Amino acid sequence: MNEEAKEIAARVKVLREIEEIPAEELCKELGFNVIDYRKWEAGEEDIPVGSLVEIAAHFKVDLTELISGKPSRLTGYCVTRAAKAPEVSRRPMYRYWNLAYTFHNKRGEPFLVEAKPETEDKPLHLNTHPGHEFDYVLEGRLLISVGGHEEELGPGDAIYYDSNEMHGMKALGGKSARFLAMVL
Repeated sequence: MNEEAKEIAARVKVLREIEEIPAEELCKELGFNVIDYRKWEAGEEDIPVGSLVEIAAHFKVDLTELISGKPSRLTGYCVTRAAKAPEVSRRPMYRYWNLAYTFHNKRGEPFLVEAKPETEDKPLHLNTHPGHEFDYVLEGRLLISVGGHEEELGPGDAIYYDSNEMHGMKALGGKSARFLAMVL
């Protein structure tokens, strides 16, 4: 795991310890698997972005601050210039860029996401997180599974779903897929 991911895990652990919340209690409140959470906090596995959103909301800290260690400050509006969004490294099959990283107290987290190509027979990695998610495909083809239902999306297609349902996605056709994701 890279150094940035370990620093994020350390910040999560410190937040939990400051609030004096046992890991088991936090997991119960947020619906996380305790074994997975312990691996996240120990820096042994990456924390999924959706789970980071929930952790940030639970502790009333901005996701940007949780990820970068630096506070966001803007409250009226923020502009993110082309190719200037910070990359959020989470999982090897995806690349995320935070599109509103300087805005304080966001009600949603907008990301530009790139799903890297994988072999067609590789199973989807599924996860859940509280809230809703909206994905809009910009380029490539994307297979999305939500609650056991699979949809193939192309440029201009969108999906909105309850992210409490098991969901996952992967690029199809041997090429990367890029999409906008709004985690609410």
